[in-house]
Amino acid sequence: MNTQIGRGKTARRAYGIDEIALVPGPRTLDPQLADTRWQLGGIEREIPIIASAMDGVVDVGMAVKLSQLGALGVLNLEGIQTRYEDPNPILDKIAAVGKEEFVGLMQTLYATPIQPALIQQRIREIKAQGGIAAVSITPAGAVRYGSAIAEAGADLVFVQATVVSTAHLSPETVSPLDLAQFCAEMPMPVLLGNCVTYDVTLNLMKAGAAGVLVGIGPGAACTSRGVLGVGIPQATAVADCAAARDDYAQETGRYVPIIADGGLVTGGDICKCIACGADGVMIGSPFARAQEAPGRGFHWGMATPSPVLPRGTRISVGTTGTLEQILRGPAQLDDGTHNLLGALQTSMGTLGAKDLKEMQQVEVVIAPSLLTEGKVYQKAQQLGMGK
Repeated sequence: MNTQIGRGKTARRAYGIDEIALVPGPRTLDPQLADTRWQLGGIEREIPIIASAMDGVVDVGMAVKLSQLGALGVLNLEGIQTRYEDPNPILDKIAAVGKEEFVGLMQTLYATPIQPALIQQRIREIKAQGGIAAVSITPAGAVRYGSAIAEAGADLVFVQATVVSTAHLSPETVSPLDLAQFCAEMPMPVLLGNCVTYDVTLNLMKAGAAGVLVGIGPGAACTSRGVLGVGIPQATAVADCAAARDDYAQETGRYVPIIADGGLVTGGDICKCIACGADGVMIGSPFARAQEAPGRGFHWGMATPSPVLPRGTRISVGTTGTLEQILRGPAQLDDGTHNLLGALQTSMGTLGAKDLKEMQQVEVVIAPSLLTEGKVYQKAQQLGMGK
């Protein structure tokens, strides 16, 4: 149902993850029976969680460790790792700078040119240690560095921007990336994003995407919604894009996973996103809190160092445990940010969902009081859900 904003302008109500709740069905099952496996580009993973391609989240070591733990990490090929042979002094500077000097420092540090040789070196370093080499590049970067990525043998390529579409208009002097041609010519699966609507999701799948990323601006360090005023809350965005996936699969027989990207902090957030239709999720800030993360307890958005219009900031997330504790437990915190896999399995057991397909079919209700009802003491004392 549309709501009239004013004469000549109506709007559809959209919902965020915090506004919904999952409803138990007629059965339950032991969490050990919950099958969380999924496939992305022909690669099977036990855990449907991807670490986002942000410089404070994934480096070579994190990508390898995430692979070993049954998940996946994506390396940003236009960040610190491919501009500097030794990124550590640069990361130290980012962690040490004050708030007022931060944006200027980032713009200076990221002005150092990307080195194609380092792109290939990082991919080969991940593969040499037995990790899955999943990498991220912007559409403009894909034009410049696609051949270097292909030659190095990346396993998965994510082509990401704030918004990606197959109908991009450019000045006559600029040759835009042909997404369909890029997907067809690359020797590995290509995932495309980001988007938030049914029609764009459908078009990206028709272009050959092996997966589609859903989400504009919900990330903890992203300021796109404030700077641009653009975005759709994740519950609605995921549901709309999942509908496109299902219609496309019914029409073509090709199932293309969709990945909810951003705005997810706790195990409950992840569970609700999958219930809205996501096949997997991409998260940043929860992994930035790992001891092994390169951000030194900080997290910043991919568009933060933009020389023209920064659309991200640096946030302090601290360090709360090892990557294994965050992903697989045992949890040392009571707020849902540790043992994300255990949270998903326990939620699936409570809801009676044997696998992710069944999890996508559970009942969802609108519940804006879900996170506040009865939690007055937690809120007052900043414990558990009140942090």
